[in-house]
Amino acid sequence: MLRNGLEPWHLLVMVAVLVLLFGSKKLPEMARGLGKSMRILKSETAALREDGAPGAPKAEPGGGATEPAKRPL
Repeated sequence: MLRNGLEPWHLLVMVAVLVLLFGSKKLPEMARGLGKSMRILKSETAALREDGAPGAPKAEPGGGATEPAKRPL
C-alpha cells in the first residue's frame, strides 16, 4: 500500500487514462517539459536561498533610519 491509501493498481489505471487522453507520442514530450520546468524551479530556489543566506549583511535603502509617521490633525 502506498501513501494516502493508493494501491499499485490505482497507478496503473492513472497511467492508462493518461495514455488514452494524451496519446503515447505526446507523453514523453510532456514529461521532458515537466523535467525542464522542475530543474529551472530547483535552480531558482537555490539561487534565492543563496541570496538570503544568514550572516550576509543586507543594506537597507536610506541607511536604515526611519522617521515616525506623521498623524493628521
